Amino acid sequence: MAGHKLTTLAGGEKVVSERLDSVRSVALGFWIGTGSRDEPTARAGVSHFIEHMLFKGSSRYDAQQIAETFDGLGGDLNAATSRETTVVYARVPDEKLEIALDVMADMVFRPQFDDLDSEREVVLEEIAMVEDNPQDLVHDLAAEAVFGSHPLGRPVIGSADVISSVSRRALRSYHEGAYVAGNVVIAAAGNIDHARLLKLVKARVGDGSHDFRLTRKPTGRMPQPGTRFQRKDTEQYHVCLAAPGIPRDDQRRYAASLLDAIVGGSASSRLFQEIREKRGMAYSVYSFGSQYADSGLVGLYVGTREENLAECLEIAAAELVDVASGSLRAGELERAKDNLKGRLLLSLESTSARMTRLGKAVITGSEITSVDDTIARVDAVTEADVATLAAELFAPGRLSAAGIGPDEDRFRAAVERVNPAALKRAA
Repeated sequence: MAGHKLTTLAGGEKVVSERLDSVRSVALGFWIGTGSRDEPTARAGVSHFIEHMLFKGSSRYDAQQIAETFDGLGGDLNAATSRETTVVYARVPDEKLEIALDVMADMVFRPQFDDLDSEREVVLEEIAMVEDNPQDLVHDLAAEAVFGSHPLGRPVIGSADVISSVSRRALRSYHEGAYVAGNVVIAAAGNIDHARLLKLVKARVGDGSHDFRLTRKPTGRMPQPGTRFQRKDTEQYHVCLAAPGIPRDDQRRYAASLLDAIVGGSASSRLFQEIREKRGMAYSVYSFGSQYADSGLVGLYVGTREENLAECLEIAAAELVDVASGSLRAGELERAKDNLKGRLLLSLESTSARMTRLGKAVITGSEITSVDDTIARVDAVTEADVATLAAELFAPGRLSAAGIGPDEDRFRAAVERVNPAALKRAA
């Protein structure tokens, strides 16, 4: 991205920023290169639990002081855990940067892990909330169907068994192994001077004496496609078809984004038009994709009533085959390109989006491309590129299936019309 500055501190922390003189705010993020895929099975969910505990008090601020400080700043403070990263992020008025940075650095590097049992109950309630929401839960089942027992197949939020029993000592030990200088990026975007940011950060980070101790398990050989099903008394069947995708450093990622827009990532996409608009067989239908260090995930979701289930999956499979055959419709690729470029340009009006783009790129070791370069790479994608990638990623024999609904036999019968081989590997 043009205009950003990147510095590596003596301790190993990386600081990246982009100045925007036209705003009066700063978006700030502490990015840590650890997520659910880095956890051993016996500690599944600790990254997300630690994210919660950062808000419960640090060496100089208790939980109420943290909340009151950001309320007093008129700012926003939040955090998120993914499969490969954790981030604590905020947006504050530019003149309030120093106090925001002071609090966030203490939260990230020096949490006290106080009120463990009360926050444990909060996380358990969050797990229960996901269990009650089949539209979310089915995506966890889809990841398990694709990745099997690999950590990428586990829910980011963790399991109730682990969260119920994990100790303060275990959380602190995991934090000390992951929240270390060489595994942290501080990113900022807005009305900010890079030199001043460096000065503020240097005064608030550690000495870099601790080494990163966690080992990330590579994906290796992928398991054969499979199915996962959870019976619930729902009005709809919630179903995902999913397959391994491409890693984040794959140059075909631009073609992958365009493929997503064509298949189900927009209101004019094939799945939305064919299943929802033309036939009225679903309210929610879309495609999705994630890219990781050495793998990825692609797929589609549909929520539909029992009588429409088999036909919805057949339509989706047929559209995937049609795109893979190279049968793109007139203007389809150009519209997808305009959609992707338009969303990119609109996102640049958000300091939070700019900060996220910088922080995520640096913490994952990805290149930071300028807007012009990104647009050029999108424009360079051809119809043949999209078709070839669709044929590789969405070949029927690669598709796993996950479902939630009242009758597993109905689900299996619908999946059999798409990829019968997936039914051989079920939970």
